Amino acid sequence: MNQNIAFAKMNGIGNKIIVADMRARADHVTPAAAIALAAETDTHFDQLMAVHGPGPIGKDAIIEIFNSDGSKAEACGNGTRCVVQWLNRQTGGQDFSFEVEGQPLKARLNDDGSISVNMGVPRFEWDQIPLSEEFADTSGIELEVGPLGDPILHTPSVANIGNPHVIFWAENDVNTYALDKFGPMLEYHPLFPERVNVTIAQQVGEDELTIRTWERGAGLTLACGSAACAAAVCAARLGKTSRKVRINPPGGSLDIEWRDDNFIVMTGAAEHEFDGVMDPLTGAWERRS
Repeated sequence: MNQNIAFAKMNGIGNKIIVADMRARADHVTPAAAIALAAETDTHFDQLMAVHGPGPIGKDAIIEIFNSDGSKAEACGNGTRCVVQWLNRQTGGQDFSFEVEGQPLKARLNDDGSISVNMGVPRFEWDQIPLSEEFADTSGIELEVGPLGDPILHTPSVANIGNPHVIFWAENDVNTYALDKFGPMLEYHPLFPERVNVTIAQQVGEDELTIRTWERGAGLTLACGSAACAAAVCAARLGKTSRKVRINPPGGSLDIEWRDDNFIVMTGAAEHEFDGVMDPLTGAWERRS
């Protein structure tokens, strides 16, 4: 068997993505291959989207998602937009149905070139996020960052958008906080048995938030789609915004709508960078265009 498969290096408003074409293969990208690719400057990624053949609930593809540390992720909205653009280049299709971790995921390439992804229904129950201890109200839990009794951030919201998120509400510019220092500690905090994505959010308009995210398994990122969705629904839940908001991570902007049917739709851009081939077992790769 030829070990090489095609891949595309892409990004979703700065979220570094590799889309790997596993549709002709029965095996899987290995964690070692993901780690090796992430270690290279040109192929460094936040998430790798391994696209397999159709499944029973994903008529276009099953998607397997890896973080840059080789761990698995349950959701990646920015990566899904990249998969949609990649498939559209091949098929001309606009509407797509995927399966991720056994769950359906629908997405659409809009006429204006933007891509909308249905990110599913948010979960707020403490044991579905999950947390290691019970909280009756997850819109603001007991957790602090900074000196005891004088925290710089406190009372965050938590939610699950396919993966666990904690959102701290900041009064100041999100860039003034040392997220690179406390993000890793919170990712592995014992309150979060499956680790957690850590976001700082500041309200900058009636229906607009600026965010920065320490992404579970990837670190500081220019964008995290599920974190943008988590910030949006938690802000609406607290009455800070309506259910349609503009979210501004460092890499660009996303429009999030938490619809009346409880589904979250995220709309944004995707960008192709270059194509190559790779060995899904070792991560060895070559650039082709």
